[in-house]
Amino acid sequence: MPGRIVIACLVFFATLPFSRAQEFKLFHRTVQVHGWLSQGFVYTDRNNWLTMNTSSGSGAMTDMGLNVSTRITDHLRVGAQVYDRNLGQLGQWHPSLDWAVADYRFKSWFGVRGGKVKTVLGLYNDTQDQDFLHTFALLPQSVYPIDLRDTTIAHVGGDIYGSTPLSARFGVLSYTAFAGHRSDSIHSGYEYLTSAYNLYYSRYGGLQYGGDLRWNSPLKGLLIGASRINGEVSGKGTFAGPTDEGVVVTPESDRSRVDWTNQFYGQYIAGNLQVDGEYRRFVHDEEFMAIGQTVLTTATDARGWYLSGAYRLIKRLTLGAYYSHYTVHSVAGGPYGPMFPAQTDSNLPANHIYDKVVAARFDIQKFWNVKVEGHFMDGYAGGSYPEGFYPQVNPLGFQPNTNALVIRTGFNF
Repeated sequence: MPGRIVIACLVFFATLPFSRAQEFKLFHRTVQVHGWLSQGFVYTDRNNWLTMNTSSGSGAMTDMGLNVSTRITDHLRVGAQVYDRNLGQLGQWHPSLDWAVADYRFKSWFGVRGGKVKTVLGLYNDTQDQDFLHTFALLPQSVYPIDLRDTTIAHVGGDIYGSTPLSARFGVLSYTAFAGHRSDSIHSGYEYLTSAYNLYYSRYGGLQYGGDLRWNSPLKGLLIGASRINGEVSGKGTFAGPTDEGVVVTPESDRSRVDWTNQFYGQYIAGNLQVDGEYRRFVHDEEFMAIGQTVLTTATDARGWYLSGAYRLIKRLTLGAYYSHYTVHSVAGGPYGPMFPAQTDSNLPANHIYDKVVAARFDIQKFWNVKVEGHFMDGYAGGSYPEGFYPQVNPLGFQPNTNALVIRTGFNF
């Protein structure tokens, strides 16, 4: 059935008049409809990657979205988007309301939006799944891991935002401050990883709040910014744990004691050249309760950064490359702590992923692109926090290096 859905969607998108967005009138207001569909294929020479059977080649990489928006007044705009995906064992064709927002702009320097709002974090968090906007088939996974999309993508709450020119000499300063509730899909990467240790979530999420500050400098094309998220997350599920009587399934709950993310970024665009760089640090300390006691604590410090460049060589061809650097430091305690070896030496392949990437994007038509990308990865960063490599699909263990070919095509209107 999923294969038929993908084929039907491909035919649908391929036959749309891609000259412009679809629109219609409703109560004398113009309603715009946009959408996209992307389909990928991944082959790896060693480890299986992103929960897919990539060592044999896998096309289980599909996502799609459809959004509707309209302007009610000159200051008020409303819209919503549905989203669905299947990425190996993730997503599993469970559609979600990706965002649904009412946005009122009082002045250029002050606006408010509320509902289910895409979270502003770094250069691409709120647009990471809109493949047609990017040169690369996969954004740098050290900062934008596709298997963990749900952890930062949106919050149910509100933002305040705005922009103000500092002067002709000092550029423009833009800000966003937000607070709301994050709710991870139980079909996401973290929830899939914990199932390998007999922990099955029924819900995971909680309060998150933070902000973003970015400066469009007086040097044309140069953007610099910083973002921060604080979280108070918790989860509930069931845990199959060993006892004196054997394996017993018990209710489980957990809560974060520390949860924050800092992200710093810069971008420079000059003509056909674009250079991006970002650094993200994620710190998370969590306590797990089952059988009426603390059974596990984990403390994770994950750090990632990348530097990328892309150049439009001719009208329909863009070439790009990036280096993505990810390390994880993690220690576990409690009765079940020995299940998770300490990750304290970043030189070991189990504690890092260094990814060298080369890519080409072909714009076959204005609304249809094909991307071909090579990944050359050192390390697999296995452990208590996921980063693309999962024990469930690598039952014989991990090899220290992985090369991958990613081909992705996308349609949008």
